[in-house]
Amino acid sequence: MKPSAALNVETSREIDFADNRLAQQLFGELNRNLHTIEQATGVTINARGNGLRINGRLHAVELAASTLQQMYGLLLKGYPVFSQDIAFGVKILESSPQARLEEIFLDKVCITARKRVISPKSVNQKLYIEAIRENDIVFGIGPAGTGKTYLAVAMAVSALAKEQVAKIILTRPAVEAGEKLGFLPGDMAQKVDPYLRPLTDAINDMMGQERTQELTERGVIEVAPLAFMRGRTLNNAFIILDEAQNTTREQMKMFLTRIGFDSQAVITGDVTQIDLPGTQKSGLIQAERILTGIKGIAFRHFSKADVVRHPLVQEIIQAYEQQDAARRARAEKEG
Repeated sequence: MKPSAALNVETSREIDFADNRLAQQLFGELNRNLHTIEQATGVTINARGNGLRINGRLHAVELAASTLQQMYGLLLKGYPVFSQDIAFGVKILESSPQARLEEIFLDKVCITARKRVISPKSVNQKLYIEAIRENDIVFGIGPAGTGKTYLAVAMAVSALAKEQVAKIILTRPAVEAGEKLGFLPGDMAQKVDPYLRPLTDAINDMMGQERTQELTERGVIEVAPLAFMRGRTLNNAFIILDEAQNTTREQMKMFLTRIGFDSQAVITGDVTQIDLPGTQKSGLIQAERILTGIKGIAFRHFSKADVVRHPLVQEIIQAYEQQDAARRARAEKEG
């Protein structure tokens, strides 16, 4: 029998968990977590007491069993497993069967004001976090919902709490890349607020609104348009440039050359959502071509498999990718 055929053989597997309380947490209320695994893998799971029986194709049964056993191991170590963690676990082990979920989920980045633990939820997120720890400049490139900016903000908050930096600077191009704010009503702060709100929301989620406001008033946290970085030298700071696909070559060079001593920078962007006018080239794409290979600078890429938002977000990204591929194919055929 061929290996691929063997994986399609119907089989079953029984698993017993020693701790009744943790087993019930693992299964979820009304076995919700088990239903999540069934939907993701195509198996059927019958639970009885502390044990369960998994039925289905060999590969799917092994995937479901590995997910359950590793999630139980996380519960034993005090990690509060939620239904979304189950879904993330299945995705990770489906793409990387040898992955150890403990190494990913227990890599605590920071704890939010609401006592929620922020940790990686995919192999690429884990590699991204490690890259930020090991390099002065890190580029996170990939589609929306992959945690690029949120994890960067979490790392910035962690660095500030450990006194590794004296301030956090969050910036992004305002109103696409041209930063033409004059037509908007209000003073400068009111003009740029809508474009910086995603960064503000992230930092508020991490630190709480009152603490964030206090640190902002003291100048420890700064949220500003990219244009405000010109002419400055940013020392002893954790700097995040978001939406970097909408920077020009000149803007990206300007930003990167602002970084001073004892500073760290994370640049995030999605090269499929470039809003630059006319024939202008994205500074993010050019930066990767120019800077790849320089020691101390790392590039980490995300895909739709790393999406950690609503499950439909991954399907939306895939649908757009398919349409783009079909459009390119038609253009090549017609050309």
